[in-house]
Amino acid sequence: MDIMRGQGGIQMLLTAEQEAQQIVSSARNMKLARLKHAKDEAEQEAAAYRSSLEKEYERKVSETSGCSGSNMKRLEEETETKISSLSDATSNIRSDVVDMLLKHVTTVHV
Repeated sequence: MDIMRGQGGIQMLLTAEQEAQQIVSSARNMKLARLKHAKDEAEQEAAAYRSSLEKEYERKVSETSGCSGSNMKRLEEETETKISSLSDATSNIRSDVVDMLLKHVTTVHV
């Protein structure tokens, strides 16, 4: 009878060990599932944040590009005005500069 009790005790220990392994396995699977779920949520949040930043960037680019067109036109007009005023100024003093250069080139100092 002691042998029967010993075998019954061993059988109970084996059964308890199998149950413990199932519990540990189940806990690991649940942990992996929670980690996967957390990772998926984090990726979704990151994608949403990235999307919102890209939209904000595109909005700012579109706002500034409208202004840059008007700024570009204004700068072109200012440049043309300055070029024409410089052309007028050079044409007014061109003959004086040429006369001065000829005088200095042709004058001999002894």
